[in-house]
Amino acid sequence: MKALVLALALAAACAMAQTKATGPAPAGLAKATFAGGCFWCVESDFDKVPGVQSTVSGYIGGKVANPTYEQVTTKGTGHAEAVEIVYDPKTVSYEQLLEYFWRTIDPTTKDRQFCDAGSPYRTAVFVHDAQQLAAAKASLEKLEKTKPFKEAVVTEIVLAGPFYAAEDYHQDYYKKNPIRYKYYRTSCGRDERIRQLWGSAPVPPGTSK
Repeated sequence: MKALVLALALAAACAMAQTKATGPAPAGLAKATFAGGCFWCVESDFDKVPGVQSTVSGYIGGKVANPTYEQVTTKGTGHAEAVEIVYDPKTVSYEQLLEYFWRTIDPTTKDRQFCDAGSPYRTAVFVHDAQQLAAAKASLEKLEKTKPFKEAVVTEIVLAGPFYAAEDYHQDYYKKNPIRYKYYRTSCGRDERIRQLWGSAPVPPGTSK
């Protein structure tokens, strides 16, 4: 009985967990925001990049303030699962992050990534200023000319609005729950599809194979 009460209490706490908008990047650092399907996976991928100072899983691109995970997954708020990246531009450039982003997603599917379907799992580059917009467009043009697959790229480039950090249990999920995370990533076919599209696993900027 006590276990049941505890489980119900934990479930209620998760349901009532509030999200909040994030603030600007610290002095000398910059932000990049990418939506690439499940934010657990995007966070894990970008944590491998030298120069990335922090990653936060969250929600962006919707019409409801402070959305919860439950609200977003109903596909009625307009938000996408995304990751906000704070990075040191002296170590890794925005252009390098963009190139890595393309290699870690399937840019050919609309409102879907791998086994996850619906608008919350759309891919998008959320730009924070005119410089990022120009870089994202140039990166997309380069991709269209060099991509090793025939399908069209449907990933959006849009102006970033408020980004709401997801509930605490989503942050660093791959570290907190490594077995569950690895099972999800494998069973969802993420890495298999990436190899089909790109021919190999992505190599983070600043690292070697």
